[in-house]
Amino acid sequence: MIDPKAVVDVNAEVAEDVEIGPFSVIGPEVKIDSGTVIGPHVVIKGPTAIGRENHIYQFASIGEDPQDKKYANEVTRLEMGDRNIIREFCTIHRGTQQDQGLTLIGSDNLFMAYTHVAHDCSIGDHVIMANGASIAGHVSLGDHAILGGFTLVHQFTQIGGYSFSAMGSAITQDIPPFVMVGGRPTRPHGINSVGMERNGISAEVIRQIRKAYKILYKNNQRLEDAIEEIEELAGESTELSDMVSFLRNVTRGILR
Repeated sequence: MIDPKAVVDVNAEVAEDVEIGPFSVIGPEVKIDSGTVIGPHVVIKGPTAIGRENHIYQFASIGEDPQDKKYANEVTRLEMGDRNIIREFCTIHRGTQQDQGLTLIGSDNLFMAYTHVAHDCSIGDHVIMANGASIAGHVSLGDHAILGGFTLVHQFTQIGGYSFSAMGSAITQDIPPFVMVGGRPTRPHGINSVGMERNGISAEVIRQIRKAYKILYKNNQRLEDAIEEIEELAGESTELSDMVSFLRNVTRGILR
C-alpha cells in the first residue's frame, strides 16, 4: 500500500491499509489511521495525528511549521479527525506555544485546492473551504460553515456554525451562526436558510433564526439589548441558545 518511491520515516505510525503515493514524504511523529489515502508528492510533518479514511491529494502540505516569526521550533501539534478531503496544494500548519500549541481539524470537512489553514486554528465538522479560501492564525470555524472561494479571514476571528461567506469576502470580525456575508466591504446578507434546510433544520427553527437576525441587524439596537431579546425569543431552541452563547463570547466584535 506504500509506493516504493515514497519516503516514510521509521518513527511514523502508519496503519497497515493506508495508501501512500510515490514521492510523498511522511516525517517522524506522524500517525495515520486506517483507511486514509495519501496521494503522490504529499508532505506530512509531525507531530501530526491523522484519523481514519481521510483522502489527501497530491502536492498538499500537512503539519508544517507555523508561519509565525515568534515560532522557535517548539513542539506543537496538528490533529485531524476522520473522512476529510484535502485537495491539491492545500496547506495546514501546526499550532504555536503562544496559543494551545494545537491546530485542530474535525471530521467530514472539504478543503478545496489552494486553501490554507494557519496555526492554532480550530475547525469543526462538515466545513467547506472553497478554492483559495485562507484563514489566518487562531481562527475558529463552526460546524457546517462554508467559506466561498478566495475568502480571507483575519486572525482571532470566530465564524459561527452554518454561516456562509460569498466569493472574495474579507472577514475581519466575528460572524454569528447561520449568517450569510459577502461583498466588498463584507456585510451581512441574511441567513443561510438553504444550508440549514439541506441539513434537516426545520422550517419553524429557520423562521425563529430569521427573526433573531432581524433583531440583531435590522432594529438598530445596542448589541447587548439585541442579545437579551434573542435570549427571550430562544426558549428551548438549541439553535438560538447557541447563537446567544456565541454573541456573548465574541473576540473581535461581530460583523454588523
